[in-house]
Amino acid sequence: MSWIILIIAGLFEVGFTTCLKLSNNFTNLKWATAFFVSITLSFLLLNKAIQTIPIGTAYAVWTGIGAVGTVIMGILLYKEPADFWRMFFIFLLIGSIVGLKVVSK
Repeated sequence: MSWIILIIAGLFEVGFTTCLKLSNNFTNLKWATAFFVSITLSFLLLNKAIQTIPIGTAYAVWTGIGAVGTVIMGILLYKEPADFWRMFFIFLLIGSIVGLKVVSK
C-alpha cells in the first residue's frame, strides 16, 4: 500500500509543478490554490509512504515520478521538445525508478 501512496504523492508533485506554471507567478488564484492543495497532499502522502519505505528510495522515486511527469506535461501542454536524447534520458530515469522498486524490500 505504501508504494501506491508514494505513486499518488508523485502524481501530486506533477500536479503542483504544472499548477505552478499555470498560476502565472501566483497571480491566477485558481491555479495558485490548486498548487498549494497539490503540494500539501504530495508532501503528506510522501510522509505517509516513508513510514515503511526507506526515505532515500521513497524520495528518489517521488522526485523521479515528478520529473518524468513534469517533462511529459511540458511536452503535451507547452510544446516542449521531445527529441531523441531528451526521451532517452527520461526512459533511463523511468528504468531507474522501476529498478529502485525492484531492489527495495
